[in-house]
Amino acid sequence: MKLLAMKSSTLPAALLGLLILGSSAAAAQEKVLNIYSARHYQTDEALYANFTKQTGIKVNRIEAKEDELLERIRNEGANSPADIFLTVDAARLAKADELGLFAPVKSKVMEERIPANLRSADWFAFSTRARVIVASKDLVKAEDVQSYEDLASPKLKGKVCSRSGSHPYNISLMAALIAHIGEAKAEEWARGVVANFARAPKGGDTDQIKSVSAGECGVAVSNTYYVARLLRSDKPEDRRIMERVNIIWPNQKSFGTHINISGGGMLKTAPNKESAVKFLEYLASDDAQRYFADGNNEWPSVASVVIKNPALEAMGKFKADNLPVATLAKNAVAAQRIYDRAGWK
Repeated sequence: MKLLAMKSSTLPAALLGLLILGSSAAAAQEKVLNIYSARHYQTDEALYANFTKQTGIKVNRIEAKEDELLERIRNEGANSPADIFLTVDAARLAKADELGLFAPVKSKVMEERIPANLRSADWFAFSTRARVIVASKDLVKAEDVQSYEDLASPKLKGKVCSRSGSHPYNISLMAALIAHIGEAKAEEWARGVVANFARAPKGGDTDQIKSVSAGECGVAVSNTYYVARLLRSDKPEDRRIMERVNIIWPNQKSFGTHINISGGGMLKTAPNKESAVKFLEYLASDDAQRYFADGNNEWPSVASVVIKNPALEAMGKFKADNLPVATLAKNAVAAQRIYDRAGWK
């Protein structure tokens, strides 16, 4: 680059031309993609490395909590270097969408591979996780907790453990219940669950599983990839935890087990739009879809992809709720209001 800064008269015309061509070619090869990700899984490293290997596009990544990333994108405005925003949970993706951050992506690959109920006009779900009931083998009969609605049954008085009602996982579950049974019945359900709490909500999904196993409570709800982690663990204590609990697929006789997602979209201000679209299409590829299953115990969004994950296989097949993820997003605000009124802190 220093040579190009010199006056052209100091170099032969042919040499100067070669330097300019060489510099242009280098610039063209230096393709990059800037990702702001709220997925905090070390196993995703191979996912990004494989994309670079296939495309030659260098991936730069910033990881932080969702709110921090969204605030950063808003503050950066038109000058934001971010091309892609990735996160987990439909409610979180909806928040980014409401802020007007996503740009529509027209891609035949995405339309053909990602089911209609797992995408919106501006963002896509690349993997799914189910919200299952975890019940103590000693304290709760499996037949008494066959649906989410059963968690409000007086039979479970003092036996329900939960994470915070403000957590996006619970917000999305409530959003689904609103769609299926209406706001009035959903609020009645929430009040019934609160009345059954064994303790005040605290901790994450793994904490709920451990509490059920330890007998602190009889039943809880968890995302399946937390269950799968414990099932795949080499630690004897984790195996003992899973030996004491039943995993139940809720609502198999009605609307199916609630499904949540991991997904993302291209930002309106993306400086590398071509690379961004390639990355989104890559996430819908067989290789990436299998990786979500093998690397982080999530189900692929693409139904045709065959996976080999012993933990997911051990949990068996189930009827999934096919409610559009956009509906979950739409009901998120109403869901939070219901939890607040019900005292689900």
